[in-house]
Amino acid sequence: MTSCTEIREIAERYGTPSFVFDLEILTERFAEMRKIADGRYHLCYSIKANPFLVPCMNEIADNLEVCSPGELAICKSLHVHPEKIIYSGVNKGEKDVTEAFAYGVCTFTAESVNQFHLISRIAEQMNKKVSVLLRLTSGTQFGMSEEDLLSLIEQREAHPYAQIDGIHFFAGTQQKKPEKKKKELAVLKALFEKIRSEYGMELKKLEYGPGFPVPVFEDDDFSDTLKPMKDFHEILRETAEWADLTIETGRFISAECGTYITRAADLKSSYCILDGGINHVSYIGQMMGMKVPVIRHLKTTDNTEKKEWILCGSLCTVNDVLVRKKELEGLSVGDILAFDHIGAYSVTEGIYLFLSRTMPSVILRENKNSFRLVRSPLETCDVNTPVI
Repeated sequence: MTSCTEIREIAERYGTPSFVFDLEILTERFAEMRKIADGRYHLCYSIKANPFLVPCMNEIADNLEVCSPGELAICKSLHVHPEKIIYSGVNKGEKDVTEAFAYGVCTFTAESVNQFHLISRIAEQMNKKVSVLLRLTSGTQFGMSEEDLLSLIEQREAHPYAQIDGIHFFAGTQQKKPEKKKKELAVLKALFEKIRSEYGMELKKLEYGPGFPVPVFEDDDFSDTLKPMKDFHEILRETAEWADLTIETGRFISAECGTYITRAADLKSSYCILDGGINHVSYIGQMMGMKVPVIRHLKTTDNTEKKEWILCGSLCTVNDVLVRKKELEGLSVGDILAFDHIGAYSVTEGIYLFLSRTMPSVILRENKNSFRLVRSPLETCDVNTPVI
């Protein structure tokens, strides 16, 4: 974890608010996941969780899941090998699919019958065969029904350029009940068997999102954050015996590596106004600051008075409450508060354009006392100013 000394140095050098992502933590965690998988199944990083980690994950992950034209553009600019990309996403247009083909992407998911036909048509036009994973819905707007999926299996010979190789399934994130995942995989196994017995087709691949939970709040159990994967490994190993299995995850890989650094800008009554806010901080499951993330307090004074504070941001809305109640010792203006376990989603998920506030710096910690600025502060007023 990025040390308090390093956090002070980052705050002094790059200012606040800022994000720091620790690549040592990231690579160590991924190495542990590799050990658990033991070569039985592949590991895919969903770059939506944190695109600033793409250069690192490109080196160590088996695949990178891309879900938009913008994410593909990020991969292109960072020279991600196109064969590593699984091009997913609920809304793929003709231009999007064509650009992915042109870059050399050779694996797509199809979210619907229309998407499959689009991919098939463009593949034929470009005279390129591609691997397609049909996404099965879990009952949401994502993916297609089993009926639609089977209809495409039945019509497969009419689409020689779009080779149906398997199924993509993702039911949600922060799934804490292993029994639910076991039932999902049992249903998927039955579907694979049905396709083999009734349609004479042997599907090869399963891209599965297990939605492993990660701890982020003070009351969560941090004793072994890899336990959800360890506990489920035998089920995944058994699954890998009937399908070429890839597990897709973003939050589980990246959450631990991030720290958000902000300063106390003003104190009044029981309120602490920070120079950041909910436009930057977005923990899954947090509503109006009722849950308390893991926060380190880096003091600037010797004051030892303990007091409960409401931690608020710099936005002009009563909703800008990061934490409703947090006891801190000797909090003073200028003190640093470091929010840990924020390596997933917050860096892109916040309401960044609201109030035209400056977007934070992004820093990568490569090893001890070695930092690299990968995004300077961005002025959102430039985006919000109309052209006249």
